[in-house]
Amino acid sequence: MPASERYMAELLTEAGIRLDGQSPWDMRLNAPGVADRVFARGNLGLGESYMDGDWDCDRLDEFFHRLLRAGLHHKVRPSRVMFHALKARLLNRQNVRRSWQVGEQHYDLGNEFYGAMLDSRMTYTCGYWENASNLEQAQEAKLDLICRKLKLEPGMRVLDIGCGWGSFMSYAAEHFGVECVGLTISKEQTAWARDRYPDLPLEFRLQDYREVNEKFDRVVSVGMFEHVGRRNYRTYMDVAHRCLKDDGLFLLHTIGSNSRSGGSDPWIDRYIFPNGELPSLSHVSNAVDNLFVVEDLHNFGADYDRTLMAWYDNFKAAWPEFREQLGKRFYRMWEYYLLSCAGAFRARDIQLWQWVLSKNGLEGGYRRVS
Repeated sequence: MPASERYMAELLTEAGIRLDGQSPWDMRLNAPGVADRVFARGNLGLGESYMDGDWDCDRLDEFFHRLLRAGLHHKVRPSRVMFHALKARLLNRQNVRRSWQVGEQHYDLGNEFYGAMLDSRMTYTCGYWENASNLEQAQEAKLDLICRKLKLEPGMRVLDIGCGWGSFMSYAAEHFGVECVGLTISKEQTAWARDRYPDLPLEFRLQDYREVNEKFDRVVSVGMFEHVGRRNYRTYMDVAHRCLKDDGLFLLHTIGSNSRSGGSDPWIDRYIFPNGELPSLSHVSNAVDNLFVVEDLHNFGADYDRTLMAWYDNFKAAWPEFREQLGKRFYRMWEYYLLSCAGAFRARDIQLWQWVLSKNGLEGGYRRVS
C-alpha cells in the first residue's frame, strides 16, 4: 500500500471508516491514485475520482456524515483549496455578468429532469418535516410556514427574489390571495412557471435582483442567497430594503455555514453551483446592519438531510428515463452531490436558516408561528 493510501486509511479510521471494509459507509478503492488526488485537491479530488469510478461506497451519505462529524475535512487542507477560498474572498465572482452562469449550468438542466426529482410544485429548497411523512407534505408545510411567518393578507403585493419554478408564489396566491412578482436567472424556470400558472396573479421576470426598484408589501427569498456572494451581501440587502414598504416584512431562507471562512466547496463550485458561496451568521447580520431589525431566526437544517434523501430516491427511481441522455458520469456526479450534501446536513456541518426582518421593528414584537 502506498504511503499516501496508508495515511488516508489512518485518517478514515478516526471516523469509523475503513478502506475496503464491509460496512456500507466504507470506501472501496477501484483504482490507484485516489489518495494522491484527495491530498492534492481536497474534495475536488475526492469528488472527481468518484465521478471517474475510482472508488465506491454503498452509503455515501453516511460516509460524509462520519467524515465531517469527525472533522477530517479540517485535516486535509491542500494549497489548491486554500487558493479557491482566497479567490472567493477577493474577487466578485457573483457580479451581474457572472450571476447568470448558475442558471445556464444548473437550473436550465431541464424541467423534465427536475420534475422527476422534486415535488409537484417543483420546490428546490429544504422541506419542513415536523409533521410531514413525505416530500409533498414537507414542501407544502414549508411554503405554508413562510406565508404565515410573513403574515400575508389578501391583496398584498409580494416580491420573490429567486423564485425558481414559482412554488412559493403559486402557493401564496392560491391560499393567501396575494399578487407576486418573481425574479429568476433561469430561462427554463421562467418558461415553465409562465406556462404552469397563467390564471394566477403572478409575474415571472428573467431579471437580476439588482435591477428591481419597486415597492412591495412583503419580500421573500427562498434558496437564492447562496448565489449572492460576500462581495454583494450588502447590495442584496439594500435592494430588499428599498423594495420593502416601511411596515413590511422580509423573509430570507438560506443555507448557512458555521464559519465565516466556509465559503464555497471547490467541487460544488465546479460541477453543481458555479460561483456559489454559503454565508455565515455574521455575514448576514453584518449585511443587515442599520437596514433591518432581526425579528426572528429559525434553524431547521437537519430537515435538509431528509429532503435530500427524498430527492435522491426520486432521482434514482427516474434515472432509466435519463440514462441515455445524461450518461453514467452525470449519474455519479449527481449522486455525489445529493448524498454528500445530505451527509453534511446530518453532521450539522451546514445549516438552514429562516430570517424574518423588518425595517423599523414591529411594535409589540414579533411572534413566530408554529
